[in-house]
Amino acid sequence: MAGQLNPNLLLAVPLAPLAGSLVAGLLGTKFFGNIVGRKVSHSATILGVLVALIISVQTLLQVLDGASYNGTLYTWMTVAGIKLEVGFLVDSLTAMMMCVVTFVSLMVHIYTIGYMKDDPGYNRFFAYISLFTFSMLMLVMSNNFLQLFFGWEAVGLVSYLLIGFWYTRPTAIYANLKAFLVNRVGDFGFILGIGLLLAFAGSMNYAEVFAKREALAQLTMPGSSWMLLTVACICLFIGAMGKSAQFPLHVWLPDSMEGPTPISALIHAATMVTAGIFMVARMSPLFELSETALSFVMIIGAITALFMGFLGIIQNDIKRVVAYSTLSQLGYMTVALGASAYSVGVFHLMTHAFFKALLFLAAGAVIIGMHHDQDIRNMGGLRKYMPITWITSLLGSLALIGTPFFSGFYSKDSIIIAAQHANIPCAGFAYFAVMAGVFVTAFYSFRMYFLVFHGEERFGKAHHHDAHDDHSHDEDPDEAHHGLAPGEKPHEAPWVVTLPLILLAIPSVIIGYLTIGPMVHGDFFKNVIFVSEAHKAMEFLHEEFHGAAAMGVHGLTSLPFFLALAGVVSAYYCYLVNPRVPAWFYHRFHAIHTLLDNKYYMDRINEIVFANGGRMLGRGLWNIGDRTLIDGLLVNGSAKLVGWFSSIARTFQTGYIYHYAFTMILGIVLYLGYLLLIPYTK
Repeated sequence: MAGQLNPNLLLAVPLAPLAGSLVAGLLGTKFFGNIVGRKVSHSATILGVLVALIISVQTLLQVLDGASYNGTLYTWMTVAGIKLEVGFLVDSLTAMMMCVVTFVSLMVHIYTIGYMKDDPGYNRFFAYISLFTFSMLMLVMSNNFLQLFFGWEAVGLVSYLLIGFWYTRPTAIYANLKAFLVNRVGDFGFILGIGLLLAFAGSMNYAEVFAKREALAQLTMPGSSWMLLTVACICLFIGAMGKSAQFPLHVWLPDSMEGPTPISALIHAATMVTAGIFMVARMSPLFELSETALSFVMIIGAITALFMGFLGIIQNDIKRVVAYSTLSQLGYMTVALGASAYSVGVFHLMTHAFFKALLFLAAGAVIIGMHHDQDIRNMGGLRKYMPITWITSLLGSLALIGTPFFSGFYSKDSIIIAAQHANIPCAGFAYFAVMAGVFVTAFYSFRMYFLVFHGEERFGKAHHHDAHDDHSHDEDPDEAHHGLAPGEKPHEAPWVVTLPLILLAIPSVIIGYLTIGPMVHGDFFKNVIFVSEAHKAMEFLHEEFHGAAAMGVHGLTSLPFFLALAGVVSAYYCYLVNPRVPAWFYHRFHAIHTLLDNKYYMDRINEIVFANGGRMLGRGLWNIGDRTLIDGLLVNGSAKLVGWFSSIARTFQTGYIYHYAFTMILGIVLYLGYLLLIPYTK
């Protein structure tokens, strides 16, 4: 039955995690004398997220019944007729995001009990992840750009705190500063886009801006021929490029693996990095009116999907392999947005949240079992020592590569079909990129899987690869020993670690089958996501869909399935049957390996162009602007001018009365002469 949701109950969704964060962050830390212990801290935060999850599920069920809410909860101020408000817009898109955020967050909270049990910052970590949950919920529930921007910046701030959680480690400080600065670049574009819409629509409320979209589409930027809506949408998407790690603003995400594994799952796989995808889907009424903006979105997504996948092939740090997989999958989502298949992009956002969180948490379980050694070259044969981690990792990997009937299959195949039939410029390249990415994804995913869980046991040996030479270890820097000692064997993680793996594995397998009908081909997003009649990708998808079971059966004969199978077989042959093949490729194509190992030299380019270039620009502005113009000309120059004038003036200050009288007489004569000359000048 249709109706309006209870705003007080909705308010409890973000406030419950915030309350838990305050308990752990204030009462559980040195700030207030560590009044409560670890048990109270994790219990309070878990309870807060559990309450948020229960209300979110209840809200989703009501939304499926036709209920919704769009209203203001608090008006902060009104300036020149512009209202600055806190309000909620809860529809099917919001309700789905609320459930994903709270469920994944709850799994991470439970997992953290086991993963961080020996860390001195235990309570502080729980405070941070609950604060993140609050920030993300405020972002997805907002009904106006002001609150959206608040949540946007808040998740960025908490991400900064979590990446640099081990703040005594220089690499962690470098990583969180890098994430902070790169996101500021994207956020600059984001706030420009919001500013443009505010200036020309006169409101920050979504509904009011969307109501004026046809009028906005007719406007051009003052003093140019650029369409206003195109510029605004591209600016908004630049914000998404930073938050959702799209090329070339992707460089922060792999380095964010310096933080503990639980935040990799919560922030950098399932929730925060999908904020940009959610935002573009929410802004579909605006993006649909600018084909140029959609083309820009699609080309950026295609580049990210393919070229970030290549980087995953040569990674040896278990978390970085999964991190580059995240980058590639975010590219897939962005391609779907550019093809006007917003519901498909959001659908992949949801399925990806479950299996990618699963893969990150499974990687953390492996790290625990390997005593904080993250180098996959030092593993092998873990299957018999860690059976739960093994089977859940296998299920997550199968979902990631798009195995038919697994959740990732339904969303990835839908993206590929949408890219193939999108009538958007550059759709051809996007289709090639996502299709080639299927093989690449399968290859690096099962390269990691085979090296970790199968083959020769390479751990506990005196001479092993030291991942710390290249990448971080996911542990406190105070812990000196990395890896298993000779004779030591890996062990399965405790139940608080394995339980979230099992609970995440279930939706990783079945959620796609159960939800593709209503979410992609049904009315789930009706009146929430808008698609222009000129864009035909979704129309073709609807025509070709004959049910989830039929789609899965057909997937067994499709090109993406054979490409994925080829990737798995290639990884099996290269790393279990004939390990000399990768060595041959390394020596034969060493230049390409070097290019990939240096991440396309993007960090170096940023350092030269932006860091060094900015430093040179700053030094030039200091020399010319500060020293020469301000200090030299204005400050010192004015002082010298006064001094010069004073040196002349004081020659007349002799102290003799007759000198002053003579000066006065001379002045009178000159003035009279001036008066006499006036008639002759007219």
